[in-house]
Amino acid sequence: MFTIFESKKKKRIVKWKKEHNQIVDLATKVIAAYSKNNFDKAKSALKKLNDLAVDHVMDEDLEFYHWKKDANKKMHKYIDEFTHDFKNTKMELMTFLSKYSKEKEVLDETFFKSFNALVEVLTRRIEYEEKILYKEMEEEM
Repeated sequence: MFTIFESKKKKRIVKWKKEHNQIVDLATKVIAAYSKNNFDKAKSALKKLNDLAVDHVMDEDLEFYHWKKDANKKMHKYIDEFTHDFKNTKMELMTFLSKYSKEKEVLDETFFKSFNALVEVLTRRIEYEEKILYKEMEEEM
């Protein structure tokens, strides 16, 4: 049976997938600009990435908290694993983006190495979300 609540979940998943694409696009722009020594452009993309990532993660955390209450055991397990496994990485990401988004912070080689490592972790997280977590959520609806 189709309900308004289920429709809201599907819309949220579609929104999150679009945001994932935007996150990947912005990360790619940061890397490309940095690689061309265009630090102003890299900083601009990094600021946008910071804003989007913070909003995205907070929205997911809030929705997952509410969805978990109504989830079956399997889905409850997926949400718990997902939120637990990403907890430290999420804090590291938010701290990193917040720090390097500030005007005074220099985008140096240390930044670039750390950013690339974070992008790898985020890529795996996004793949897990879309291929496993979101798929399970859609099947549960």
